Amino acid sequence: MKYELIATSAMGLEALVAKEVRELGYECEVENSRITFKGDELAIARSNMWLRTADRVKIKAGEFKAYTFDELFEKTKAIPWEQFLPENAEFPVSGKSQKSKLFSVSDCQAIVKKAIVERLRTHYKKTSWFEENGPLFKIEVSLVKDVATLTIDTSGSGLHKRGYRVNQGEAPLKETLAASLVMLTNWTADRPFADPFCGSGTIAIEAALIGQNIAPGFNREFVSEGWDWISDSVWDQVRTEAEDLAKYDQPLEIIGSDIDHRMVKIAEENAFEAGLGDLVTFKQMRVQDFTTKRDYGVIVSNPPYGERLGEKSAVEQMYKEMGKALIPLDTWSVYIMTSNENFEKLYGKPATKKRKLFNGFIRTDYYQYWGKRPPREI
Repeated sequence: MKYELIATSAMGLEALVAKEVRELGYECEVENSRITFKGDELAIARSNMWLRTADRVKIKAGEFKAYTFDELFEKTKAIPWEQFLPENAEFPVSGKSQKSKLFSVSDCQAIVKKAIVERLRTHYKKTSWFEENGPLFKIEVSLVKDVATLTIDTSGSGLHKRGYRVNQGEAPLKETLAASLVMLTNWTADRPFADPFCGSGTIAIEAALIGQNIAPGFNREFVSEGWDWISDSVWDQVRTEAEDLAKYDQPLEIIGSDIDHRMVKIAEENAFEAGLGDLVTFKQMRVQDFTTKRDYGVIVSNPPYGERLGEKSAVEQMYKEMGKALIPLDTWSVYIMTSNENFEKLYGKPATKKRKLFNGFIRTDYYQYWGKRPPREI
């Protein structure tokens, strides 16, 4: 069967997610925070396995205008839910509403649940309650400007949960955002890569996964693996494809450093969990002490922002020292994400380009300093 699929995305990353969807071979349409494309069961498995920057992959079960609860009930009931849900399916319903006449989320959830039960009861000829002790189908009703969209989540845990993070610091960067930061640069696997504020190692680990073309979902499971209408052979095919496309022999030069020795230890543990322990080097070091004899490298980092009371002046001083250490590396490209609006002034150089991004709910800029281009090989 062909399904209408939605890859959800953080604000500002839609173009990256759309690029990834197209690279998998699916045409797509881009809206705010969602990328819509059509595909079969294989597409569901492949997009979960390969999308580095998407939050999750959902099936769009139906979409319609709904101004009244009656309308919501009847139009939900008209959807062929039996194509998705077996008789023993566990199907919790969550919801959200924006700028819609039906604004009570709890009422909308209850009505959608009741409509699905009615539909399934007729189809499965049930008179008693459904046990709901089978596979999980997380259903969402989203109302935006009186348009109800009903989706089924195929991912389970969000796609940022790659399965390698055994530990983290107090403000961890989502793996999907870390991958995006790397993919927005000019880095290629044959160039050195560094993160001088590595924290729990997420940016460096994501760079290594990208560098060796390792599928981000290779180390985890997805809720749709438990659905009987996506056969085990589909998942076997997708995992075999991921194994075949990985470039495990691609040499990488990736270094993560941090002033906090505890974070360096956590980063090392996470890299080993990801199977990349030998590929990424972590060490304790201040950014002021960053030096290199290598040329044409790339630095990607998410330093402290100084958002907390009392931290701002120390962070701003550190930005100044960072500039003194990194600006002389004229063949290196430097990419820094921070919410500090004075960053360029403190760093000591205007950015080549900057891009607005959100780190969770914090609005940040991604400051891009492009180094000299390597001479073209003859």
